[in-house]
Amino acid sequence: MSNIIDKIQTEQLKKEVPNFKVGDTVKVHTRVVEGDKERIQIFAGIVICRRGSSLNEAFTVRKISYGEGVERVFPLHSPKVATIEVTKSGKVRRARLHYLRSRKGKKAMLVKEESRAVSA
Repeated sequence: MSNIIDKIQTEQLKKEVPNFKVGDTVKVHTRVVEGDKERIQIFAGIVICRRGSSLNEAFTVRKISYGEGVERVFPLHSPKVATIEVTKSGKVRRARLHYLRSRKGKKAMLVKEESRAVSA
C-alpha cells in the first residue's frame, strides 16, 4: 500500500525547484483563476520560514504592503505556484525569521546580503 502512495507522491513532485533558503528575497509567480480566465500574479518578499519535506514542503514569504506586514504560505510543489524567482540572496543565522514581525519601517525587510566572493 505504501509503495502506491510513494509512487503517486513522486509523480506530483516538481522537477525544477530553484535552490533558495531562508533570508532570500523571492518573487513567487502564482496562478490566479478569475471566472474562466487565468492570470499570473507575483508576490515578492523575504522567505522567513521553510517547513515540511517532499510533497508537504511549504515556505512562508513576508512583505510590507502599504505599511502593513503581509505573510503568505506557499506549498512548494503546488500547481498554483508557477515559478519561484530568487531576486537576492540573504545571509542569516537562523532557520526561521519570525523576529522580522516586530520590526518597523525599513528594518522590517532588512536581511544581510550574502556576498558571492570566490576565494582563489
